[in-house]
Amino acid sequence: MLSPSPDGRGVGVRGDEGRGGTGNMASPAPRPSAGHLLPAGERKDDIVVLALHGDLPVEKQSEALQPDPQGRRRVVLATNVAESSVTLPGVRVVVDSGLAREPSYDPNSGFSRLEITTISQASADQRAGRAGRVADGWAYRLWPQSQRLDPQRRPEIALVELGALALELAAWGSDALRFVDAPPPGAMNAARDLLRRLGALTTTNAITPLGKRMLALGTHPRLAAMLLSAGEGEDLALACDLAALVEARDPLRMGGDALAVRWRALAAFRNGRAPQDANRSGLAAIDAAAKQWRRRVRENAAPPSSVEAHRLGDVLMHAFPDRIGFQHPQDARRYLLANGRSARLFDDSALVGEPWIVVSELRHENRDALVQRGAPVDERRLRRDFADRFVTEDTVRWDAARRALSAQRESRFDQIVFDARPAGRVDPALAAAALTDAVRDLGLEALSWPESLQQWRERVRCLREWMPDLGLPDLSDDALMATLDDWLKPAFAGKTRLDALGEDDLANTLKSGMEWSLRQRIDQLAPTRITVPSGMERRIDYAHGQPPVLAVKLQELFGLADTPRVADGRVPLLLHLLSPGGKPLQVTSDLRNFWNSTYAEVKKEMKGRYPKHPWPDDPWSAQATHRAKPRGT
Repeated sequence: MLSPSPDGRGVGVRGDEGRGGTGNMASPAPRPSAGHLLPAGERKDDIVVLALHGDLPVEKQSEALQPDPQGRRRVVLATNVAESSVTLPGVRVVVDSGLAREPSYDPNSGFSRLEITTISQASADQRAGRAGRVADGWAYRLWPQSQRLDPQRRPEIALVELGALALELAAWGSDALRFVDAPPPGAMNAARDLLRRLGALTTTNAITPLGKRMLALGTHPRLAAMLLSAGEGEDLALACDLAALVEARDPLRMGGDALAVRWRALAAFRNGRAPQDANRSGLAAIDAAAKQWRRRVRENAAPPSSVEAHRLGDVLMHAFPDRIGFQHPQDARRYLLANGRSARLFDDSALVGEPWIVVSELRHENRDALVQRGAPVDERRLRRDFADRFVTEDTVRWDAARRALSAQRESRFDQIVFDARPAGRVDPALAAAALTDAVRDLGLEALSWPESLQQWRERVRCLREWMPDLGLPDLSDDALMATLDDWLKPAFAGKTRLDALGEDDLANTLKSGMEWSLRQRIDQLAPTRITVPSGMERRIDYAHGQPPVLAVKLQELFGLADTPRVADGRVPLLLHLLSPGGKPLQVTSDLRNFWNSTYAEVKKEMKGRYPKHPWPDDPWSAQATHRAKPRGT
């Protein structure tokens, strides 16, 4: 029995409308007393308390779904399962905590776990409706009236880790499904990256034979990979223990960051000697889960009674290959992780001094993550089980501080560089790739772009818009950045510096993929200069998404009736008509209208300011000129 909220706030629910979960306050039933746990004249023996949640055996769940055979009043303590289509007979009052345990991805552990969260308004309405399914009832809400709930709960697919989904889709051979709520692209990419590390997917995201075996186990891919790598007998039983431990809440109150301490507490519990600071019910649940895992993988062997700490890490590293860490050479408490990140230990960590560790739980922070649970790893076992990830090769990278290439011979495990020394001669292919990567990081502005080449790019981009039938390539910044390896890397062949790629080299490499006839066509359709009536050539400026601009003195266009055009006559120039002093007088793309309507006003204002230049009354028949009037005229 639960008493109502301190303010006694309740929502009356009619029986007929309660079936829809509307929470309507019309025609409420008589309100229960807030001051008594039991109605007057009722004894404790007249009430039965039942639980209802998804982990209960079916027969126990059935008890909550049937009327009490002795006719007693029932108090049902229910989880979200009561929000389903199940109808509990005789329910007249709902006490809603406003909370629920929902799955949420925990990046610290790499698994989805149930977390206590605030429910949505839709769930609150549904819960209130439970009180009015069979008769008028009351729903008591145990949160402040000022608190506002989200209208709907977020879809689970946006909250959980998607490794299992990505593996399932790979087994089907396609992810072209019409999801009600599409999986977040970032989460799917992270899931596929993990599956590739686990050996479940190829580099093309096709499922491997190991991936099919992992899928058949029907559990999280991390745990499946660990169980399948453990072999059989005592090793597999130990893997079952670890599967139960990493999924469970910490059974120790003050256990530090060593996973071995938790496993040894579990082993002691099995021998009736659990540590004093241990949660015995938590250890019992972990032991039961480990037994379920052994039944699931059909392993009859018992787990060992004692093990060295590194033996746990040797098994666990198959579940967390991305979190295998190597001790930083200058900082004993800092570790470089296989996924390219870094992590640090607590000051009193039991893992200090271990050359290699594997981390099962991290707390992500701004700089280095904090290791919350881990175990040491035997390097010999690591080299045996992950031999293909140990490589020694020459690398060439761009040193941003020196703005130069750095060549080294590196020994790596995945993304961990555990040994590096200067290399000799720089491999030209590696140098070209490193310079290309430098541009990828620094942006296109790191290259030497002459103004003429920038304008050529703009002319091509404009013609792509004006005349798509030409089939011109996309030369936008985004397109060029996405195809650096195709057009820029070949230009860096034999070069070791960014500035070694000159302006002519850059122009040639950018234009080399285009046929000569098409390049000539660009010059015809989008010329850089145009001859105006004065006989002078004037520049045309192009900018994608804007009309081409011709800036010219007004006197140079006398006698020209129509606005000049480019792109085979499709696009008029935007004329910036200038004064004799080069100052803008008018901007127009309709020259004829300017002569007819605006020129007279411009002449009236400018004639006195520039008396040495012609301002004819009839601009149609006047001689175009770029000079001042001859003396004496």
